[in-house]
Amino acid sequence: MVGDNVTGFQSAFEAIGEYMSSGGFVMPPLVLCALVLWFAIGWRWSTLNRGTAKSVRVLINGYLRGKEREPKGLVDGAVQIGIDLWRQKRPYLRERLDEAFSSIESEIKRYGMTVNTVVTIAPLLGLLGTVTGMIETFDSLGDMTLFSQTGGIAGGIAIALFTTQMGLIVAVPGYIAKTLLDRRQRQIHHDLAQIKDILCSLDESRAEVS
Repeated sequence: MVGDNVTGFQSAFEAIGEYMSSGGFVMPPLVLCALVLWFAIGWRWSTLNRGTAKSVRVLINGYLRGKEREPKGLVDGAVQIGIDLWRQKRPYLRERLDEAFSSIESEIKRYGMTVNTVVTIAPLLGLLGTVTGMIETFDSLGDMTLFSQTGGIAGGIAIALFTTQMGLIVAVPGYIAKTLLDRRQRQIHHDLAQIKDILCSLDESRAEVS
C-alpha cells in the first residue's frame, strides 16, 4: 500500500512536470501568478467579513440600548468604535470617525490591486505562450521538419494550447472571485459611510437638545 502511494505521488509529480515543460518558459510565471492570486484571494475572503447580516442602523440602535456584543467582523467592530467615540461627546466627530476608520478602509483595500493585476496579466502571459508556440510551429513548417529536437510542429502547437489553457485557468476563476470580493468591499465601504452619517446626525440632535 505504501509503495502504491509513493508510486502514485511520483506519477502525479511526473505528470505535473510534463505539463509544465509542455508549456515552455511561460508556465513557471503562470504558476507563480496562480499562487500569488489565490493567496491574495484567500486573505481578502477571510478579511472582508461583515460580521452580521443586520443593517447598520439596527446594530447602532442595539448598541445604544445596551445590547453590546463581541465584534465578529469589520462592520461590528466599526460600529463599536463609532459608538465609543460618540459617547465621548467630543467636537469634530466626523473627523474623529474618519481617522478611526482609516485603518479599516485601508485593510479592505489590501491585496485588491494584486488580484486585479494578476487577473489581467495571466491571460496576457498565456497569449505570449501562444504566440511563442505558433512561431515555433511556423518555424518548423519553414524548415519542413515535422519532428525536431524541440517537438517541431507538435511541440509548437502544444506550447500554444497549454499556455492558453493555463492562462484561462488562472484568470477566469480569479475574475469570478474578484467580482465577489469587490462587491463585499463596496458593501463594507458603504456601511462605514452610513455609520458616520448616522452617528453624526445623532451628535447634531444631541447638541440641539443641549
